[in-house]
Amino acid sequence: MKKIIFFVIVLLIIVLIINIDMNNEEKIIEEKRDYEIENYETAIFAGGCFWCMESPFEKLDGVVDAISGYTGGSLENPTYEQVSSGSTEHIEAVKVVYDPKVISYEELLDVFWRQIDPTDAEGQFVDRGYQYTSAIFYNIEEERKLAEKSLKALDESGRYDQKIVTPIREAKAFYKAEEYHQDYYIKSEVKYKFYRSRSGRDEFLNKIWDKEE
Repeated sequence: MKKIIFFVIVLLIIVLIINIDMNNEEKIIEEKRDYEIENYETAIFAGGCFWCMESPFEKLDGVVDAISGYTGGSLENPTYEQVSSGSTEHIEAVKVVYDPKVISYEELLDVFWRQIDPTDAEGQFVDRGYQYTSAIFYNIEEERKLAEKSLKALDESGRYDQKIVTPIREAKAFYKAEEYHQDYYIKSEVKYKFYRSRSGRDEFLNKIWDKEE
């Protein structure tokens, strides 16, 4: 009788472990959203406050997601407090997941330039410090060439009175920011609009790009 009880307990433990593993695996698969299976690609851009960089990209046809995060530094898994304090080499950035069959990297570059002040080497608008500077992070050599071509064309367009200083850098580890930062413009719409309206970003962009059409 004791042997039967022992085997039943062991069996229950095994079943419990299997269920836990399966649940964890399902959770990982769900959270990953398996971009690779869909043959999506990623592009990484920094343009100051990442709240303001998510919305323009997520509204584009062909963009699956724009993820706020930190990149450019060597510290693993940095927190918002660490990055925003300027104590790390990271800067705020967004990882854009997109379908290259629908939208091209060149089109993403064009949208990127229209969100920032590429002549500011000390930050972006109201947010000052290295952690809020702009940058393009390339994953492959082709992206680097396209980014440099795009930058050169914009610099020679005469749109800006000053030289473009946005660097083009090789991509390093990208760390997803805390969940409350993701889709902040949706989750905290009122706070986001209040911040953005006082950041100086829209005033600058309207002044620079109202020359179009």
